[in-house]
Amino acid sequence: MTSDQNRTVFRTCPLCEATCGLEISVNPQEQIVRIRGDKDDVFSHGFICPKGSTLKQLHEDPDRLRKPMVKRDGVHVEVTWDEAWKEVERGLMGVIDRYGRSSLSAYLGNPNAHNLGPQLFSGVMLRSMGTRNIFSASSVDQMPMHVAGGFMFGTAQHIPVPDIDHTDYLLMLGANPYMSNGSLCTAPDYPGRIQAIRARGGKVVVVDPRRSKTAENSDEWVSIRPGTDGLFMAALANVMFAEGLVKVEPRIASMMNGVEEFRTAVAPFTPENVTKATGVPAEDIVRIAREMCAAPTCAVYGRIGVNTVEFGATNAWLVNALSIITGNFDKRGGDMFTTPAAGSATTRGTAGKGKGFQTGRGHSRVSNKPEVLGEYPVAVLAEEILTPGENQIRAAITVAGNPILSTPHSVQLDKAFADLEFMVSIDIYLNETTRHANVILPPPSALEKDHYDIGLYAYAVRNIANYSEPVLQKDADTPEEWEILVKMGAILQGLGTDVDPAVMDDQTINAAVTSAVANSSSTISGRDAEEILAMLNKDGRRGTARMLDFMLQTGPYGAAFGANPSGLSLDVLLANPHGVDLGALESRIPEGLRTPTGMIELSPPSLIADLVRLEASIAKADDDQMLLVGRRELKSNNSWMHNIKVLTKGSLSCTA
Repeated sequence: MTSDQNRTVFRTCPLCEATCGLEISVNPQEQIVRIRGDKDDVFSHGFICPKGSTLKQLHEDPDRLRKPMVKRDGVHVEVTWDEAWKEVERGLMGVIDRYGRSSLSAYLGNPNAHNLGPQLFSGVMLRSMGTRNIFSASSVDQMPMHVAGGFMFGTAQHIPVPDIDHTDYLLMLGANPYMSNGSLCTAPDYPGRIQAIRARGGKVVVVDPRRSKTAENSDEWVSIRPGTDGLFMAALANVMFAEGLVKVEPRIASMMNGVEEFRTAVAPFTPENVTKATGVPAEDIVRIAREMCAAPTCAVYGRIGVNTVEFGATNAWLVNALSIITGNFDKRGGDMFTTPAAGSATTRGTAGKGKGFQTGRGHSRVSNKPEVLGEYPVAVLAEEILTPGENQIRAAITVAGNPILSTPHSVQLDKAFADLEFMVSIDIYLNETTRHANVILPPPSALEKDHYDIGLYAYAVRNIANYSEPVLQKDADTPEEWEILVKMGAILQGLGTDVDPAVMDDQTINAAVTSAVANSSSTISGRDAEEILAMLNKDGRRGTARMLDFMLQTGPYGAAFGANPSGLSLDVLLANPHGVDLGALESRIPEGLRTPTGMIELSPPSLIADLVRLEASIAKADDDQMLLVGRRELKSNNSWMHNIKVLTKGSLSCTA
């Protein structure tokens, strides 16, 4: 390629969970000329949605912050990075000195799940804070799935995904992948995959209060009263037991507890008992239960519409339970666990057994809400700021989040953030939330960062690995996103503003390697830590690239630093810019379990107990109240894209 020619770069789109491959054309002036789907991508095969093509507009958006901002006399002004760091130190350490570390809080927004830097290094900052006041978008999103999976299979990352490429029957509840592109089920061209089920003679049934785009393109739409999916699923299970349709695979049955407890618990939920509350005719419930059990394979998938409701965790549990009692769990065409290339809690540690999962290791100060996954529900954040008393929150750090726009009771949260004594936001925009920040630290744009979907590949419908180098070079004085996070950690530890992020980066990778070589379950157990570090450092990699290489090499397919020469490493991914397809989902039980018993727990006590409350909700069917339901838009992802004009122009979508 000569200097006057455009260059072509391939990378993964970071704007939703589909992880589509992009082909990006860049001119000699380092400007984006065109973005289109990468036809050679091993996962997306050229599919792209309207969002993917707007990375150019996002990068070039004049409102995107390029320099740090500090609020002076109520107005945000650009400052140097040195000035910004000094203000961060002054403000945060001042709050710590006055009130202690329990007065600190952090909120992590949804984009953190799509960015490599926060995925790998936000923990450095959070641990350095020394506070329990951690919040995220998860508690108004997918947290119920983590809870159900944790109690049943051992860790919060145990979320089965539907093997939609091989199933004969798909029951989908509260999901609209024609608009969302799929969620906690990473699958580019989800619409095409749904139509493929139908083309091969299968059936797709969508349960949703409204006739969504996905419902319109299914074989059957089941209209249901919002928030009653748990009653519907419990009734399906009731029919399966009552009619002798339950057919747990012998392999699964031999390593599972709680079948009889589950049978007893769903006994009250007959189709006749729930039909009025759900709005679903009893005969339809019976028919669907029979169809699911008669199908050669059946997958059950529930998402945001069954998670962000009163019985979210119970619903997520019932989704998994239906897969198990129809004989489709951990089976091709059913619901299965991904084997993520970079590893996860489902692949690390002793195969088949673990410490298990628990909640409530702490409770929020004001309303006594239990901790889950080290965080409290964002619904209590405002009261934790506004309610006086010991350990009242007086400072906040937000990372890529806009909770004032995207969480409930935003007026109260707006008031709460205004009441803080100090606030730092790591964000590329001055928005509804960050306007309250004393300091805003902008990371590079999406096109200036490397990318690997550590979180999303853990829930993909195929085992995939794809790494993207930065498309464009960032400004020399702009820190990498991971550098911002580790420097925040250094400041919070009281190490001052002059600490080189590389020092904490080295400490982090050294700790990871030292732990791995001492772990008998690791693929590098017993190896010399210095030897491993030398191999990691040989190409001068730092930060995200170095840590990712370590995770890939020690993952399920890893090269293990020479022990498996044909295995995966960052070098392998760099040589394959369209990605590496590691194959279809495979059975992972029993090795994938991490419960203390080494068994699947079909009837976790807390979830079984919640069926009493679920049964009591039947009586609310006569309540004459308006119910609101969520909605997905193809041209948005939560609040991310609301500043990209090409995605927001046009008439407002109907909301009635």
